[in-house]
Amino acid sequence: MDKKRRVVLFAAAASSVAAIAPVRAQQRLEEKDPQAVALGYVHDAKRVDRKKFPKFADGQVCSNCSLYQGKAGDAWGGCGIFAGKQVAGPGWCTAWAKKA
Repeated sequence: MDKKRRVVLFAAAASSVAAIAPVRAQQRLEEKDPQAVALGYVHDAKRVDRKKFPKFADGQVCSNCSLYQGKAGDAWGGCGIFAGKQVAGPGWCTAWAKKA
């Protein structure tokens, strides 16, 4: 078998495996996670300690943060700060930044 044919067959086999391989779901971020604690993350922005985090403002939630990787209506989505973890859409942390 010539080299070109082997490459084509390998590519076809690799794409077939990728198509049937299970997608690894991201874990949900726990509020007790050390990084979450350091950034004041909570699953529900209504529970933000306003004395500890005076820059928090009503309406700031993960789902309207520029770092949120889910869709606006998603209950959970990825976050650029918490790599490999999902944050709650109605959550909040000190890294919150307004979406453009």
